[in-house]
Amino acid sequence: MNTNKSILATAKSTIKLESEAIAHLLDLLTDDFAKAVELIYNSKGRVIITGIGKSAIIANKIVATLNSTGTPAVFMHAADAIHGDLGLILENDIVICISKSGNTPEIKVLVPLIKNANNKMIAITGNKDSYLGQQADFILNAYVAQEACPNNLAPTTSTTAQLVIGDALAICLLDLRGFSSNDFAKYHPGGALGKRLYLRVNDLSSQNLKPQVGLEASLKEVIVEITEKMLGVTAVVDNSRIVGIITDGDLRRMLSKSDDISSLKAKDIMSTNPRRITEDAMAVDAKEVMEEFGISQLLVEHEGHYSGVVHLHDLIKEGII
Repeated sequence: MNTNKSILATAKSTIKLESEAIAHLLDLLTDDFAKAVELIYNSKGRVIITGIGKSAIIANKIVATLNSTGTPAVFMHAADAIHGDLGLILENDIVICISKSGNTPEIKVLVPLIKNANNKMIAITGNKDSYLGQQADFILNAYVAQEACPNNLAPTTSTTAQLVIGDALAICLLDLRGFSSNDFAKYHPGGALGKRLYLRVNDLSSQNLKPQVGLEASLKEVIVEITEKMLGVTAVVDNSRIVGIITDGDLRRMLSKSDDISSLKAKDIMSTNPRRITEDAMAVDAKEVMEEFGISQLLVEHEGHYSGVVHLHDLIKEGII
């Protein structure tokens, strides 16, 4: 068989096997899942998630997802827990143990310690009849018929199933909390994603110079203002209100049409009714207006008065585009 075809066949087989295993999880959901979600939702403590080996890696990811969606969570490695880290667990905390077999030595040592402290325990396991399954208050069944590994050894399908159950937990909790995009922004202030959710027009325009001329400004004054403020544009204002806009393009078009430019004023050159946006609008809204009308700048207003300019480059710099 062609090597490329062989590789693609193996990849497709892996994806098919794992997707079927994930689909089968639908049949394994019980009231225990709903009760576990309600337990976490009503808890005054945190969620401590533990596991060993590949399950520990999945536990870390679930912790990250919960924290970013409003549910305080902490990772605790099962092996470290029985060598001192058990002190992480506080009185009102809920513990989630992740283990495919539910019978690993570390889990067998850890579970009684958790039970003795009277913390509620949720099991994510592929073996509900295991030691972990029997001791847990709630079981989230992550059973898979086989691993994608051809030797049925390397954790692949089983860890994918654990991950999906963790995602389902996080999204159910997010839904119960009414967790909004604004809430999400609070937990993701860095990076382009967070900026799209919280950055406002004024956060950008306030960093720029504020080009403006009056209606009677001369052509030279207009050119100097556009050049000095370095935004390729100036607003034309009357009593602090926007009456027009002059861009580099307007100047070029004017020069190509007029033989005598000595007497031209801003009011003769400007485009009226320019696109504008309020300074408290979201930066992503400015992006959408620019894209819709194919422009590079928007004049910014505050309570009907001119307050500055937001430029396409500002949005690119902040990762909005």
